[in-house]
Amino acid sequence: MKTSLLFVVTIVLIMCCGNGRAVDGFTSVEKPWETSSDPVARMWQRWQSGQSQPDLHDEKAFVAGVLKELGVSPKSQMLVFSKTSLQNLLITPQTPRAIYFSQDAYCGWVQGGMMELIGYDPEKGPQFYALTNPFKTREKPALLATDNCLSCHETSRTENVKGMLVRSVFTADDGQPLLSQGSFVSGHESPLSERWGGWYVTGKHGKDRHMGNVIASANGDQVGINREQGANVVSLDHLFSTKPYLTNTSDIVALMVLEHQCTMHNKITEASKSAREAIVRQLDLQKILHEPISETPQGSALSVIHSQASKVVKHLLFFEEYNLQEGGVEGSAAFQDAFCADRKETADGRSLKDFQLLNRLFKYRCSYMIYSKAFEAMPRQLKDEVYAQLFAVLSGQNQSKDFAYLSASERLHIKEILLETKKDLPEEWKENFKVQS
Repeated sequence: MKTSLLFVVTIVLIMCCGNGRAVDGFTSVEKPWETSSDPVARMWQRWQSGQSQPDLHDEKAFVAGVLKELGVSPKSQMLVFSKTSLQNLLITPQTPRAIYFSQDAYCGWVQGGMMELIGYDPEKGPQFYALTNPFKTREKPALLATDNCLSCHETSRTENVKGMLVRSVFTADDGQPLLSQGSFVSGHESPLSERWGGWYVTGKHGKDRHMGNVIASANGDQVGINREQGANVVSLDHLFSTKPYLTNTSDIVALMVLEHQCTMHNKITEASKSAREAIVRQLDLQKILHEPISETPQGSALSVIHSQASKVVKHLLFFEEYNLQEGGVEGSAAFQDAFCADRKETADGRSLKDFQLLNRLFKYRCSYMIYSKAFEAMPRQLKDEVYAQLFAVLSGQNQSKDFAYLSASERLHIKEILLETKKDLPEEWKENFKVQS
């Protein structure tokens, strides 16, 4: 690869964590695994109790074993060569950082370094950890916890809550991001032309062009990049050795799913936090004014919950999703099979995890994250409002131009899928649908 500037779209999983010490830039602050129910905490508890043990055969086996414990498929692998981790000294275009994810966990690993982990606790939100590398320390792996990562992972870019971040930045030829050149946050609404510089991207994408697999050239204040050079790459063998990694891909569809999921997690976290705080304020005010105590949202609490539910519903329904250009995208069948392994489907085989990939990501534009533990754990008042607003859109009661992109047929498919696969829908929701049917 030529040396110059990189336009980098990078997921900043600077995931950190602890047991009262500092290791490789990770300053420990607490032991969240003692009270958290996130996947990383549960893995650590199993290790500590002897229920299971890490695979210490070699580093590759260790990483694969951790992913297996967390329920994360190695087929979700994505590779990024920007220095956007506390372990940036280890990251180069020849030794990219691997990212893996499931619906409840996110994992980052670079050769010779620690594993950076995020486990999503349904009540507490994302918990940030790092797992030491036993082949570097020559000791048993230790789990660390820290707040070092929150300078990026708790800002307006993450809805002002602890969250995940997919970020686009300019990066120098050594991988260092040039933040003075500006940055962007990537989600399902971002055009491909602004995504994945600094990432290796495997897969086809027709006439659309992204920033992956190539580096940019700088001429004064101008930055240029040859998108054609990195387009429709199906093998990374000519760029670097993939032998140390769990697969030889950095899948384009996995990247697109990740971008949607990270923002969906953040929306749910922000909405849940705001709703809980609003109800507490309402109860406190009722006590002070000697009014009847009620957890039914009123006044400002009702406004907060309505507003937050609207944000969740819009993202659930892929509001403003980028329209793929002619040819769509084609990724790894291995990732898609792994992703769909836990799909919830109707009797006739329809699922919210059915890919479309011609002009959008999914066939039925209602997020599979509606089944997530994060969604399930939303405060009752918030979830009720989300379901009410969601039904209004799907039934056609909400005629807002915001949802004009959803045809009557697609709305009907989504309603039918949810009625058959989502067991906690309100009875009123079900009855109203029967009446309309």
